[in-house]
Amino acid sequence: MRIGIVGSGKVGGTLTRRLRDLGYDVSVSNSRGPDSLQPLARETGAEPATVAEAAERADVVVIAIPTRAVPSLPAQAFDGKIVVDANNYYPERDGDIEPIEDRAISSSRWVADQFPGARVVKAFNSIGAPHLAERGKKAGDAGRIALPVAGDDADAKRVVENLVDELGFDPVDAGTLDESWRQQPGTPVYLADLDEPKLRAGLARAAG
Repeated sequence: MRIGIVGSGKVGGTLTRRLRDLGYDVSVSNSRGPDSLQPLARETGAEPATVAEAAERADVVVIAIPTRAVPSLPAQAFDGKIVVDANNYYPERDGDIEPIEDRAISSSRWVADQFPGARVVKAFNSIGAPHLAERGKKAGDAGRIALPVAGDDADAKRVVENLVDELGFDPVDAGTLDESWRQQPGTPVYLADLDEPKLRAGLARAAG
């Protein structure tokens, strides 16, 4: 499976490193262009690419950029792809995106609306990059952190859940994209590093 990463910051860079360690074919991109990615490419063996190239070459594309920048991405390049929304909406950084700010829709539903031809799944947004890099454990190990995975496409969710598991975390089905607000900033599961039972309880507490 080929994976594209859009964003080379804390989360995007961490996923590039971790997924390359697992042996995946990874293309990484950012807004500054492939030349800016040469150090990360030399470190990891990932292929530096433009955003369009990273998306078009991939089966799964992870987006880890400021939410405000999502509409600037070339939407057609994501058609038919599983798109993992690892973003979080922060008004102080992203400005006022009215549908999200008004809680009319979840941030991931808003992201999915930008990519009508893609299968969007929300994941990797609820854990800090250092813990994503360092705290993965083998399945069954005590204290294994669980990560919520939300989306409307069951097959796409299974693909992402398998990646979560390979990276050392217990995947938990967190419902649809409309329910993905339960893993957004300010909820009981955000940056909480919970095991599976506690994560499920936190998601339920958010909904209650």
